Order: sequence, then structure tokens, then C-alpha cells
Amino acid sequence: MLTSRQAADRLGIKLDTLYAYVSRGRLRSVSVPGSRERRYRVEDVEVLRDTRNSEKGVRGTDPDALMPVIGSSICLIENGRLYYRGEDAILLSEVATLEQVATLLWRDEAGSDSEGGDATSVFSDGISTSGLIERCQTRLAALADKDLPALDLTRAGVIRTGRRILRELAACIALRSPSPELTHHQLAVAWRLDKARADILRRCLVLIADHELNASTFVARCVASTGATPYAVVSAALSALSGRRHGGASARAEALFAEIARGGDPMAVMAGRLARGEDLPGFGQFLYPAGDPRAVAILDAVARELPETRALIETTADAGTRLTGSHPNVDFALAAVATGLGLPQNAAVALFIIGRTVGWIAHAIEQYESGTLIRPRSRYVGLKPKT
Repeated sequence: MLTSRQAADRLGIKLDTLYAYVSRGRLRSVSVPGSRERRYRVEDVEVLRDTRNSEKGVRGTDPDALMPVIGSSICLIENGRLYYRGEDAILLSEVATLEQVATLLWRDEAGSDSEGGDATSVFSDGISTSGLIERCQTRLAALADKDLPALDLTRAGVIRTGRRILRELAACIALRSPSPELTHHQLAVAWRLDKARADILRRCLVLIADHELNASTFVARCVASTGATPYAVVSAALSALSGRRHGGASARAEALFAEIARGGDPMAVMAGRLARGEDLPGFGQFLYPAGDPRAVAILDAVARELPETRALIETTADAGTRLTGSHPNVDFALAAVATGLGLPQNAAVALFIIGRTVGWIAHAIEQYESGTLIRPRSRYVGLKPKT
């Protein structure tokens, strides 16, 4: 067994890069009984070293050489588990609300729900689910123009602004005025859900709150590193989320699930998509080769509270796994929730937006406090300069 330093030296990389390999599932670490230290099997390190050398030979460059690696104490993905500041996210989802997770991730020692200032919504009319992300951005832009205290980028200032952003986005999606109510309660009222079904929403929001440095979170940190306000941070993250390879995956999984729920045979519907050259959304997450624990927790809750959906979920999951060799991911789980609860179109994306806003704000706080401007370098691969 190798220590972290020994493994990094053998691979010829920095410790941050080693930890990034672990979070991406390219290397497994092993716990040491009675200690928080992690060790690495020699054979695993050697396999990774051989793989990296092979990739260099084929591509001419190390594919991970320019991959941004940013130190963070917010989220850890390790050995198939997800942790928020050292707390098991799956266990938190049993009891915590999104607001409590925000207090944890933002390190809000005051734990205050007060946002300060005028909580009146800029918009009083209903907002449809079409163009959902763009409408959320429009709402944020209107608020940013009036919320001068958002220029305060201290932890307390960002927490205050973050709580207002969270409330406004929940109101924007629920078609209600901003409210101090718990977020999942607001959505449950808007979508006419009872207490048991509202609890499924709560679990989803908690488990989607953060997931390390995916595309939208990295964008959020880049924007925060420039000293832009939290409104700009969240709006930029929403732009990244709008891409078909990010938030679009939840929307496409929801559409697929809805098609099957209308009476389509899961295997036939999915095989048909693959035959047309389409991908199959909702399956596979490279950070969890053995299966996404978030999806398992959400789907288990749905099966308990909505037993009438169990057969649909299980047959759909089984068909997708047989066709792709991959397990359902959190996009599949959100789609199952949206379909099983009869939520409005785009509800899966809506849940993602509200939950992940907490993570974006947490990363913004961390980036503001680092005082570092994110400026990756590029490696020129074009024609040689003429001499």
C-alpha cells in the first residue's frame, strides 16, 4: 500500500491531481482502520500509470495535464459515496432540508433565514416552464439591478444574497411570491402535493445541492474569481446548465420517462432511440461505476411512497441497464420523480436549478475568500510560427 505522497510521486503528479483522479473514479483509495488517512494499492497505481502513458502515446499529450484542479472543502466523492463537508449526503437526505444543507455548505454560523432588505418580488405575474432557465436569468438580472448590498462579497454578505437568490428562483419556478417557507413546501403547494410527496422533493433538493466541479460549478467559480456578484455567478452557471450535455440530460431523461409512462414498452422505446443514433439519457455516471447513490436513495423513496410506480421504474431501469451496461443516474431519478408525481413539464430541470443553486453559492463563497483569479493556460497545438 502507498501513501498519497508515494502514489503521487510514482505517477509523477501533484497531490491535487491525485485527489482529482480519485474523485473522477480513475483511482481508488482505501481507508486505514482507526485513521482518516487513505492508502493506494500498488497495482492500481501501476495500472493508472500505464494507462496515462498509453494515452500520451496516442494523443501526444497527457489528457489530464490541463484539467483544472481546484482545492475545495465543500464536496467529496470517494469510493462510491458523496459527502458534504464530511457529512454523508445520503444520510443527510433522510432528514435535512435544502435550507439546512445551505447552512452547512455556506458555513453560515448564524444559521439565519433572514435575507434582509426588501423581499418583494420584482415579478408578480406567473412564469411558465417554457424557457425556464432563461426566465430565471431574466429574474436574476432584474434583481441584481436593484440589490446594491449584493456588492458585499464577504461571507455574511454572500449568504444574505444567496438566500434571496434561492427564494427568488423557488418563487420563479413555483409561480408564487418569494416566501420564507421551506423550499420543498413552496413547490409542494404549487404542485399540489401532500406531505409524503413533498418529502420526496426535499430529498431530491438535498441530493442535488452539490457534486464537485461539474461544468456549471466550474463556471460559477470562474465568474466568482473575477469579483462578480452572486447574481452573475448563478446566472453564468445557469447558462452552462442549459447545455444539452448538462441540464439538458435531465430534460431528455424526463421526456424519455414520460414517453414510456404513456404506455411504451421500455425496451422497445430505448432500443429505438439507440437504433436512430440517439444516446440514452439517465444512465451512467463515471464517478460512480457501481451506481449513483443519489439515484438509489431517490428511487427507493419513490418506490416507498408511490408503490404504483415501482413496476414502471424497475422495468425502465432494467431495460436501460441491459442496453447500456450502466446504472441509472440522478437524471433518471429526477425524471422518475417528475413522472411519478405528475409534475409540470421541465420539473426535473427545475429541481436541479433550485438544489444546485446552494452549491453554486457555496463555491462562490470559497472562491471569493481564496482571492485567486482562475486563469488556466492553454497548450498550443497549431502550426509552428514562421521564423
